[in-house]
Amino acid sequence: QGAHIIVTPEDGIYGWRFTRESIYPYLEDIPDPVVNWIPCTDPSRFGPAPVQERLSCMARSNSIYVVANIGDKKPCDSSDPGCPGDGRYQYNTDVVFDTQGKLVARYHKYNLFVVESQFNYPKESQAVTFETPFGKFGIFTCFDILFYDPAVVLVSKMQVDTVLFPTAWMNVLPFLTAIEFHSAWAMGMGVNVLAANTHNTSMEMTGSGIYAPAGARTYSYNMKTEDGHLLIAELDAHPRLSPAFLPAVSWNSYALSVEKFSQNDREFTGIIFEDPFTFTELTKPGGNLTVCQKDLCCHLRYKMAEKRDDEVYVLGAFDGLHVIEGQYYLQICTLLKCPSTNLSTCGEPVEMAQTKFEMFSLSGTFGTSYVFPEVLYSGVQLAPGEFKVM
Repeated sequence: QGAHIIVTPEDGIYGWRFTRESIYPYLEDIPDPVVNWIPCTDPSRFGPAPVQERLSCMARSNSIYVVANIGDKKPCDSSDPGCPGDGRYQYNTDVVFDTQGKLVARYHKYNLFVVESQFNYPKESQAVTFETPFGKFGIFTCFDILFYDPAVVLVSKMQVDTVLFPTAWMNVLPFLTAIEFHSAWAMGMGVNVLAANTHNTSMEMTGSGIYAPAGARTYSYNMKTEDGHLLIAELDAHPRLSPAFLPAVSWNSYALSVEKFSQNDREFTGIIFEDPFTFTELTKPGGNLTVCQKDLCCHLRYKMAEKRDDEVYVLGAFDGLHVIEGQYYLQICTLLKCPSTNLSTCGEPVEMAQTKFEMFSLSGTFGTSYVFPEVLYSGVQLAPGEFKVM
C-alpha cells in the first residue's frame, strides 16, 4: 500500500511474562548502528541473529523502514560493579532497519514498567534519532512517554518531526487510555506519533493510532474481539513547517488572567488511580466554575444542550505526586462524567455518556509548559477536528 515506514508493537514478537532466564534464549547481541551493518546480507557478523536477519530482509526486500521491539544482551564481568549475577545485561530494545535493511537505530527502554524484571535499566537514557528522506525520527517505548527523559528531551532538544512508539499499553480510564493519552501527547508536543499497541483485551491492551499535532489521522480502539488492525495514514514529514501548525502555546496565560469563578461550597474529594482530586458538581445546564487544589486552579465555562437527571458531571483538579506504578508529579484539570448519580463514584471508569455539550472551555494555571489536552467521547472514541487548543 505504498507505506514508507511500519511500526510494530512492544512485546509483539516474543510476548511477555518472562523471567531473566526464560527470555534469555530469545535475546540477540544488537550492535551500535555505527557499525554499518545489514543483517540480511551478513547475518552472522555479531553471532547468531535470526530475528535481526529476518527483520532486515523484510525491510530490504520491500524497500521500507521496519521498526520492531526485541531484546538485547550484553556480557559484563566483575570489573563492572553493576553487572548482574548472571554476567549479562538484558535490555528491552527497539530496532529500526532502513530500506536497504541496514540497522539505523537501537534504543534501550529507559523507564521499565513494574513487571519487567527480566530486563535491566540502561545506565543512562539515550535520545535515539535517525534521519530519513521523509523527516527526522525519534524512538522510545511505552512507559517512557510518562516521563520527561527521554520522551520530552527528544522533542524539545533533538527537534524530531515524528516519534516512533512501540507499546504494550494497558488502558486506564479516565485519563490513560492509549488513544486518548497518545493523541494528546502528539498535540501537546507538536509532533507526529506512530503508536503501535499490542492487542490483548484480557490485559486491557488495545488502541493504536497515527497521530498528528492537530489530531488523529487514523486510530483503532477495539475491546470486543481479538482481531488486530493495520493502520495506514499520510502525515506531514515536517509538521512544524506546515501552515496548520500551532506555534508554542502559553498554557497558563489565559487561566492566570481569569478572575476565579464562583467556587461553590459543595466541593468534595474523589479518588482517580489513587490520586485525591478536588471535585465540584455541574449543577446547572450552563455557567462558569472554578476548582482549585494547591497551586492549580481549573476554570470551566460550559453549556449543555440539556441538563439530564440521570447523568452527573464534575469539574476536578489534582496537583501532586502520583505514586502508583511509577512516580511523577501531575497537574490535571478535568471535566468528567461520574458512573452514576452517586457522587462517591466520581472518578471511577465510565465508557458511555448521553449528555451533549454545545460548548465548553477548560483552562488551568499549570506550572509547566508540557500540557496534554485530551478529549474522549462516549464509547471511548476520539474527536479529531472537534476541538481547538488555544
